[in-house]
Amino acid sequence: MADYKFDRSAFRMMSFKEADAANVYNKNISYPERLRQAYYLISQAYGFSMADQPKLDRSYHSSRKLNN
Repeated sequence: MADYKFDRSAFRMMSFKEADAANVYNKNISYPERLRQAYYLISQAYGFSMADQPKLDRSYHSSRKLNN
């Protein structure tokens, strides 16, 4: 896997008004569409396709009662 370097020129400090105006997830986009877009970005970041989704490995999680 390639090493990536943080590009500091891609971001800049903004006021709350500027950040609100630059927000691409405005109220005109429906909630299911925002979730679809977010899931797409996650799939691109972690390298899996929407058709071939990874399975949850349940061996990493265990639960038990606190009171015996």
